[in-house]
Amino acid sequence: MISHLTNLCGPGKSLSPEPADPQEFAGLKRSGLARLHDATFEQLSLESRFDLAYNAAHALSLAALRWHGYRPVNRYIVFQVLPLTLQVGPEVWRILAKCHDVRNLGEYEGDLNVDERLVTDLITACQVVADKIVKL
Repeated sequence: MISHLTNLCGPGKSLSPEPADPQEFAGLKRSGLARLHDATFEQLSLESRFDLAYNAAHALSLAALRWHGYRPVNRYIVFQVLPLTLQVGPEVWRILAKCHDVRNLGEYEGDLNVDERLVTDLITACQVVADKIVKL
């Protein structure tokens, strides 16, 4: 499956090969796991929990890609390649992709529209990614 990642490399493509860095991986993993943990605190606002869970998912997904020796050109690709980097199914990467869109609306248009169900689904999807990351 890693050869599929190589196919995404090159001028104008989504990935570039770059040797894995164990310290970078450890830092992304540590950051992602800490944020995921904090996202479960129900006394925080939904917006804060969403932000923590989304950034946890991104850090952990980026860690997986970096572990395989690739760097993304944009944020979104780390979720799209999860089937290749961590062998997760569409039930995980689709919710993360949806949350990426929600995050962008909030960041760039001031329209962060989140509800309890979305945040719960995001945390669940992020936990799947976290479980896979700790096994690498």
